[in-house]
Amino acid sequence: MLRFLASDYEMWLDNRWARIGAPSDKGVMKVAETAVNQEKESIPQDILDEAKELIRGAEVLPDGVHGLAQKIYEARKEGRKLRVKFGVDPTSSDLHLGHAVVFRKLRRFQELGHQVVLIIGGFTAQIGDPSGRDKTRPALTREKVEEFAQTYVNQLGLILNVEKTEVTNNADWLSPLNFTDVLKLASFATVNQMLAKEAFGERMEKQLPIAMHELFYPMLQAYDSVAIKADIELGGNDQRFNILQGRELQPKYGLSPQLGMFLPILEGTDGVQKMSKSYNNYIALNDEPTEMFGKCMRIPDSLILRYFELTTTLTGAEIDKIDADMKAGANPKVMKEMLGHQIVKQYHGEEKANHALEEWKRVHSEKQVPDDIEEHAVSAPTMLFRILVDTKMVASGGEAKRLIAEGAVRVDGEQVRDANLSLPANAGESVVIQIGRRKFIKVKM
Repeated sequence: MLRFLASDYEMWLDNRWARIGAPSDKGVMKVAETAVNQEKESIPQDILDEAKELIRGAEVLPDGVHGLAQKIYEARKEGRKLRVKFGVDPTSSDLHLGHAVVFRKLRRFQELGHQVVLIIGGFTAQIGDPSGRDKTRPALTREKVEEFAQTYVNQLGLILNVEKTEVTNNADWLSPLNFTDVLKLASFATVNQMLAKEAFGERMEKQLPIAMHELFYPMLQAYDSVAIKADIELGGNDQRFNILQGRELQPKYGLSPQLGMFLPILEGTDGVQKMSKSYNNYIALNDEPTEMFGKCMRIPDSLILRYFELTTTLTGAEIDKIDADMKAGANPKVMKEMLGHQIVKQYHGEEKANHALEEWKRVHSEKQVPDDIEEHAVSAPTMLFRILVDTKMVASGGEAKRLIAEGAVRVDGEQVRDANLSLPANAGESVVIQIGRRKFIKVKM
């Protein structure tokens, strides 16, 4: 049974995308018939051009450019804006460049006059999206979710036009549901469908537990589409199953089914896992300029072009020029410096981007000490390994001694291997201690 679900998952998914929605009553039949009739109408060229612009770098299901153009055309005829949905569960305090891939596409919808609806998952975050997870997420309290949600909203202005964004919280419509409402919602899906979700199938193969409440997550996300009457829902490629559920559910409530727009998942600075705070491979939107720049310099050379495409505001022509330069043998280090400068400029302005680039070159190219390093005062000469622990440059004395033994620690630019070296040697003196390329501390007595 399980192998059947796993092997037929893609076929099942493609077949369901081909459907407008199972007609359970005359109202739903009417929705389907209307959609078929409208497809026969000729779509103006300017709308087709708009759809082609919006779909760049993304996949739209079903029907690609034509499906998106049809939705835009329907909304225009009705004299309303296209309602473009994106939901985010505030499960941490930071948004990162991985989130920004979708937000930048939402900004493009805004620029073309459509209504972006951002759903803060005040309710669903307490469950947690099981997509890509091999175990049940720990539960978050409502207070912690609200705290994270506020930080998300505060960061949105870095990309979206907040004044033109409809910000909602799905706790407003999910929390009031009574048990009868929940049972009705559950009746529109089968256990077989839920277990076809890749995350669940993989867990069952490995005999890992699946909590009952996790099975409700796709249906709750789908109900969000009903509540806000979404025309199109954006998400990463890992959200294919969840967005499909919204498309399937809407006709059950007499609504036209939404389209799904899927954007690539951005790999983190490790070049392997998707960007996530959980994997400590992320570049946060609120990182300090020098830290943001430094993280950009850590990405693998193989991802330089992908980062230019997914995380910057450069035009297609500019990115094509970068691609040509790289194929012609451009130095990857120089290209990453261009990338880091562009990303920092987008979130902190050109002046700070220039400073971050200059600072990087000072420290890493010219081997100089940064201008703004933290200072630590001691009242008497202190052993080197103890200074590293006291200043929180390392987590433990054992780690400090290991790094010193490996030659990773320098004092005033000179490699030191004596963990018990006392610093500074005399009153009034100061020394600069460095670990690796990025960690500095000035110690004064």
